[in-house]
Amino acid sequence: MSKVLIIDDEEKIRTLLSKIITLEGFDVVQADDIKNGFKKLEIADVDVVICDVKLTDGSGIEATKKIKEKYPLVEIILLTAYGNIADGVQAMKNGAFDYITKGDDNNKIIPLLYKATEKVSLAKRVIQLEKQLGNKYSFDNIIGKSKTLGASIDTAKKVAGSETTVLLTGETGTGKEVFAQAIHNASNRNKQNFVAINCSAFSKELLENELFGHKAGAFTGAVKDSKGIFEEANNGTVFLDEIGEMPLDLQAKLLRVLETGEFLKVGDSKSTKVNVRIVAATNRNLQQEVEAGNFREDLYYRIAVFQISLPPLRERIVDIEELAALFLQTFATKTNKKINMISKGYLEALKQHSWKGNIRELKNVIERSVILTDSNELTEDSLPAELQQLSSVGVREKILSGFDLASAEKIHIQKVLNYTNGNKTETAKLLNIALTTLYRKIDEYQIK
Repeated sequence: MSKVLIIDDEEKIRTLLSKIITLEGFDVVQADDIKNGFKKLEIADVDVVICDVKLTDGSGIEATKKIKEKYPLVEIILLTAYGNIADGVQAMKNGAFDYITKGDDNNKIIPLLYKATEKVSLAKRVIQLEKQLGNKYSFDNIIGKSKTLGASIDTAKKVAGSETTVLLTGETGTGKEVFAQAIHNASNRNKQNFVAINCSAFSKELLENELFGHKAGAFTGAVKDSKGIFEEANNGTVFLDEIGEMPLDLQAKLLRVLETGEFLKVGDSKSTKVNVRIVAATNRNLQQEVEAGNFREDLYYRIAVFQISLPPLRERIVDIEELAALFLQTFATKTNKKINMISKGYLEALKQHSWKGNIRELKNVIERSVILTDSNELTEDSLPAELQQLSSVGVREKILSGFDLASAEKIHIQKVLNYTNGNKTETAKLLNIALTTLYRKIDEYQIK
């Protein structure tokens, strides 16, 4: 229910307006002057103020300015006994929603109230959505408590508030775009656009057009000017995913953007200037790509000012249970299934798997299991065949059989590696073997 504050020094007018407005379903509070009106605003969640222009302790027009400064979402409708154009203009400049003459208010006030409350409701909804979006892409919303992930988050938080170019490295599916969005959200550019593009998804010509846009007539079908993502993200952030796939001649154009903030649209002879922050990502070793002649050395040093490495899922085994629970909730809701549990064997299999596809692969496995499951619990039966072999029951049978010592040794090494989050030196100590022996066995058993 929307709340309306009536500020008028005439009690009869306040009472009459209050009755009319209350009958329409609004909640009404009253004040006899500006001072008491501000007291009401402090304690009541007011949406609309109906205020007389001439009051005993000041002008409603001046009060409008003060109200909007302190309560920007509140809309104000001013009432006056003697309307004039100058006052009306000033009232609107000060932020009034409308300015009407007493006597006309009986027919106008209710429609105006509905319009004003609708505007307030929309403004509140926008703020709520922005807040939800901000929370969705915040560092606090990144799932995981492992030390390796925590170190990456801490590093990203430190650089987020700067204007420095960031390079995110890591295997496919480790969440590089999530990190890029969190960096943008924690930066001073968070009110501006975040625009992402996967450089491996386009041919050279299409990628150039996507990045920089084109002028009308630049090629067949270019009937009008078109903006690229750098223009769309002006004053915001551009996320260049898989930057290692970018062709060399486009790398030169990107280098110019980084050095001068300028670029040429396709078919244009005049430079376009932008102010963007670049966050790039790759699953390649760019230093090796530089040595191989596939990536410009000068561009590498420009984008690698601040590097953050994201750990693969196999190095953050402790996070798997929490991630699995989140994906289960997501897909159970999508499919309208009441699945709320995960069996121990299922979790054991997840923790034993090497996860070459990382979080993306885990998400796909959970989605598949939810589709196949008819009970309220995910069990090993819904896992792909290669994961079913890694369940606790399967492992126990292999160890107890005594016929496959190599498999038992491989499983044991994998468990210790999982326990140490992939730290091979610590793993060798716990296994009481030389580090060289551990590397040999990892190679022999093809442990990932």
